[in-house]
Amino acid sequence: MTAVLVAFTVFLLLNLAAGLVRAHRGPTASDRMSAALLFGSTMVAILLVLAELHAQPALRDVALLFVMFAAILSVAFAGMPAGGAGDTDEGSPGESEGGAEPSSRRDDDGEPVR
Repeated sequence: MTAVLVAFTVFLLLNLAAGLVRAHRGPTASDRMSAALLFGSTMVAILLVLAELHAQPALRDVALLFVMFAAILSVAFAGMPAGGAGDTDEGSPGESEGGAEPSSRRDDDGEPVR
């Protein structure tokens, strides 16, 4: 049984590494947020496996804290405005009304956000 738990822990660590790559390469904030939630749930699984492997029930309490933080993080992200804290709907003082793009916000690649 110990070998199975160790193999499962290694699999979860590889999953965490793949999520780290996705967080680095993710073009949008939603991709990065999904990767952060993946980190949280994977860490919970790793902590639960380690709690069983080493007979440390305190690690289950730490896993519960990670679940709580992940829930708070996802609710906070869902409640964020789409453009971030500094964006407003008002145009700049020199911007004309006609023919302007509906949004001046840009994503990480410089493309307009729709």
